[in-house]
Amino acid sequence: MTDQTEHRSLKPYACHGPASRGRVLDEQEHQSSKSRSPFQRDRDRIIHSGAFRRLKHKTQVFVYHEGDYFRTRLTHSLEVAQIARSIARALGLNDDLAEAVALAHDLGHTPFGHAGEEALNRLMQSHGGFDHNEQTVRVLTKLEQRYASFDGLNLSWETLEGVVKHNGAIQNRSEICPAVAEIDAKLDLKLEHHPSAEAQLANLADDIAYLSHDFDDALRAGLFSIDDIRQLPQVGAALAEIECSHGALDLGRMTHEMVRRLISVFVEDILAASNANLDLLRATHPDDIRNHEGPVICFSAKMAADLETLRKYLFKNMWRHYKVNRMTSKAKRVVTDLFALFMSEPNTLPSDWQFYKEQALRDMTKTDRARIIADYIASMTDRYAIIEHERLFDLGPILR
Repeated sequence: MTDQTEHRSLKPYACHGPASRGRVLDEQEHQSSKSRSPFQRDRDRIIHSGAFRRLKHKTQVFVYHEGDYFRTRLTHSLEVAQIARSIARALGLNDDLAEAVALAHDLGHTPFGHAGEEALNRLMQSHGGFDHNEQTVRVLTKLEQRYASFDGLNLSWETLEGVVKHNGAIQNRSEICPAVAEIDAKLDLKLEHHPSAEAQLANLADDIAYLSHDFDDALRAGLFSIDDIRQLPQVGAALAEIECSHGALDLGRMTHEMVRRLISVFVEDILAASNANLDLLRATHPDDIRNHEGPVICFSAKMAADLETLRKYLFKNMWRHYKVNRMTSKAKRVVTDLFALFMSEPNTLPSDWQFYKEQALRDMTKTDRARIIADYIASMTDRYAIIEHERLFDLGPILR
């Protein structure tokens, strides 16, 4: 891809593919890659990874067997990527980079969503803990083992920066987890600086996607009703507009129209607030964004407050609803049982997980063994974790 093609109509403070800071392994560009920018190659590697495919059967809120309609980590990631692309395009930023960061951001999630993560983190407390953001970095830099020349996906500096700084700059060096420290030692990701504008908007696109679409899933699951949410900021105005234009609608149509409007309102607010910041900053290089005193891509103060109100409502009425709690309680027991068994009897693991670099897990320290077992459990889909638990703990077939 030529420099002119990559730059198209990008702003000077956007990340440009030809100016990428490179990869850990300096690959010899082969013929097929000349039609793609570095960030397009990153996106394609993420989509073709095993970890990305497994998101299809990983929980967002509802476990896979509770209904085919509800969102999974895969559909959520696609929705985040779509929103991120739209915002990036409108701001003159690199939509390929924004998309790559968005598609990668959840690759480290365990089965059963945050319930699985909470269980695994508790079990790993004596061995360094477990965090899905760190696990995403492990997936991208070492656990995906598909390429002949390297482990991981060997992504560009800019994409890895966006994933590592998903929650912003890392000012406190003591908070740097081992996986991040390892890749930072190789690439110098400037952890104390803000991420690129593309990474900042991918993070906000994540908020937009889960806040708006979780209302959709919760309404369809009957966790609360339309009338219950009429007084919420932004939601009430969207519902009033729909009813004024279309009258009474069935739940499915009403919910879809509400979600459409919420996403539009959130995106327009980001565009207005971010454009104002960019006009004041007068940035001429991507590093002007990274070195600024605060994030440049953001919501307005009022919208940020409204989003926090919506987040608190969903926390109380969806994410901690007793029906969801019952399923997450079961999920935690599945993860806990599997971890305990594999730690005490590593020979029950699949053959290719019983060794790491030709060393048997049973001969490793508990901490090294625990990390590999955590990698294995985190890689599972909801369905596979449930099946594994049945295979290992259900005595019925043995006794019949």
